[in-house]
Amino acid sequence: MRIGVDYYPEQWDSSLWDADAETMAKTGVKLIRIGEYAWQRLEPSEGAYDLEWLKDVITIFARRGIGTVLCIPTSCPPLWLFQKYPEIMPLQSDGRISMSRCINSPVFRQYAKRITEVLVNAFALNPAVVAWQIDNELEAYHCTCEVCREKFRQWLMERYGSVEYINRALNKSYTDLSQIILPDNPKEAWREPALCLDWYRFTSESVINFTSDIMKLIRMVKDDALITTNTDFGKNRPDYYKLYDFLDFVSYDNYPPVRLSKNPEEISSHAFNLDLMRGIKGGHFWVMEQLSGPQVEQGVISPSPRAGMIMGYAMQAMVRGADMVFHYRWRTALAGAKMHHHGIFDHSNKPNRRFLEFSELCRCVAKLKDLDNTYIESDVAIVYSPISDAAFRIQPQSEGFSYINQLKKFHKVLTNFGANVDVVSPETDLSKYKLVIAPSLYVNREKATGSIYKYVINGGTVVLTARSGVKDEFNNCIMEPLPTVFRELIGAEIEEYDPIGSEEYAIRDFAGDEYICSKWCDILTPVSARAYAVYSGGDYDGCAAVTMNRYCGGVAYYVGTMCKSDFYRSFISNLMMQTGIPKLENLPKGVEVTTRTNGRDEYICFFNNSEETVRVPLPKPMYSMISGTEIEDMELTPFRMEIVRK
Repeated sequence: MRIGVDYYPEQWDSSLWDADAETMAKTGVKLIRIGEYAWQRLEPSEGAYDLEWLKDVITIFARRGIGTVLCIPTSCPPLWLFQKYPEIMPLQSDGRISMSRCINSPVFRQYAKRITEVLVNAFALNPAVVAWQIDNELEAYHCTCEVCREKFRQWLMERYGSVEYINRALNKSYTDLSQIILPDNPKEAWREPALCLDWYRFTSESVINFTSDIMKLIRMVKDDALITTNTDFGKNRPDYYKLYDFLDFVSYDNYPPVRLSKNPEEISSHAFNLDLMRGIKGGHFWVMEQLSGPQVEQGVISPSPRAGMIMGYAMQAMVRGADMVFHYRWRTALAGAKMHHHGIFDHSNKPNRRFLEFSELCRCVAKLKDLDNTYIESDVAIVYSPISDAAFRIQPQSEGFSYINQLKKFHKVLTNFGANVDVVSPETDLSKYKLVIAPSLYVNREKATGSIYKYVINGGTVVLTARSGVKDEFNNCIMEPLPTVFRELIGAEIEEYDPIGSEEYAIRDFAGDEYICSKWCDILTPVSARAYAVYSGGDYDGCAAVTMNRYCGGVAYYVGTMCKSDFYRSFISNLMMQTGIPKLENLPKGVEVTTRTNGRDEYICFFNNSEETVRVPLPKPMYSMISGTEIEDMELTPFRMEIVRK
């Protein structure tokens, strides 16, 4: 586990570089990440390259034992390229263009490959360059230029083989490819759900293709180079499983909220995001940008991180699988678009509270070498489907319905019970898990459905939820009783559904306890299943809302509505008891637990992700990795991490 910083030497006078390197080395910084916005500085005019300053920076830091992650700067093309080739700018559906780049533009691709080759030939064999980052925060970009239009039409032809089969899949009546209009207007997405999902697939594959091309250029010079790209879990997120399939490791930009919601039903923690990043490749990941100071959100400057957040959130990321955490950024920019995206140092360049906390973090991480060879073993998996996620963004289901929030609700309860959780692809081999939760698998994928059936047949316990099995792979509804492909597994049919939105109903479980539900109501008719909970009062009084079905060697639960957190706590508690998953009781609100092991020793990590000081009693005295002493009764101040050896 190491700490790094994002550094922008091109923004500072070269006289600062030595002093910055010296301070970082003394503080405990091990790596810098540079270059993602530096294309203009590296190629100030077409074909004229200035690499000397970059060589100097890498050398200055290497002398202090600080390595470099070098970014391919294609996210920020130089002004002369926009001026000479304005067609590389993305075209939006309303006719506006933006100072970005069309990822499919042949001109952009040509110049992107050229700057990559220049950088790789100059630095790939430099031992101080430990890894490469391709572009920055890549998304499934929506561009409606002529190039993207033609490429999308050809992509459809390659996928379906003929206009006839395009029509069958998309429920259209095209007679010529030229009639296919890009479905880029979010307000109109409901008109073309099947076409929109293919548009998502195309835009996701476009950015994956671009990333692959740049990766190959690096590999041509150094075939064992460590290569990644970073993601920020943005609105137009690509299919992460496919994006990172050929890259060496996952990278994530982690900006947790600096003010936690007072609403107990809202989830402020980024624990789910971090577990998702770890689950993409089934291993550890890096954080390429980590919260360090106030940021610009919706046009205004956010509040400053509270005391403890800089250290606590970095530690939270590390214990959940981040081998490397780069803080954004070393020093706040004096000019330009990022001047109010604050770093560790303010504009004054004087040591401040944030720097002191960052220094403490570096000292703390240096004590945790015993964790370097540990890993996370999980009894529970939550299934995340990029395709279903995209389909829900195309067609929101009801007021307040959120696919991601469903996953997070289950995740929050599990982590508060001390369970490790893997967030995995629908096509993952599930056999090692005692419990699998697969909310709202809206778009049916044959391999994913088969994987869940196989898991239950072989003795697994699965939880499915409302809006499962609704669509076929083309995003068209399946003409069968819901949940269609999962009907046999859950042993029940959905007689009717009601998108109740913000209305509140009640359900009553088998023990007689009542819980509030909203957003959606599936009214279930059990066939071989038994009712775990029924609706209490109202139009659906006595009708099954949650079912349990024994199927072959395993058990399938179906939750047909969305409840407040107290239901999930009771429900998951019962499932953990039934499946033999260890559970920590009575942890204070906001405390998250992660357990890491090296196969011999276990290390339990307690993170107080709240604004209140809490006490956590231990069953026996344990050795603290942070204080180096035995402790029995932990006092966790806000955002503090404690790690004990079991």
